[in-house]
Amino acid sequence: MNKTIKLIAANQDSTRADGQKIIELANDADPRGLTLDGVERIDLQFPKFTDGRAYSQAYLLRRRLGFTGDLRATGDVLVDQVLQMQRSGFSSAVLRADQNLTHAQAQLSRYASFYQGDAAHPQPGFGTAGATA
Repeated sequence: MNKTIKLIAANQDSTRADGQKIIELANDADPRGLTLDGVERIDLQFPKFTDGRAYSQAYLLRRRLGFTGDLRATGDVLVDQVLQMQRSGFSSAVLRADQNLTHAQAQLSRYASFYQGDAAHPQPGFGTAGATA
């Protein structure tokens, strides 16, 4: 999985991906029923920015189901969400039309590291070296 999420402005998004096998998954669907063989991209939907079910789907697809292709966030995607999307396993996100691509990219460099593990790095940042029980 790519470490940094690829951000896409709404006017640059093309839903056409010639030669790619793409699945568009509704945010209320269970990804455990998917056949992932040959799938290159899964589009996960954010119908409203307040509906976070696609975060859970992304994490499930990456960590439990081992999906290594492009997980793309689509729909009501805001600048404030991109860092959490990256940590949940998304590899690309199409920003809502009124969102600023430059501001979204700045969000990704706001924090150098995290204490908690995430979809890309499951081990916590504080590690276990030198810890005593």
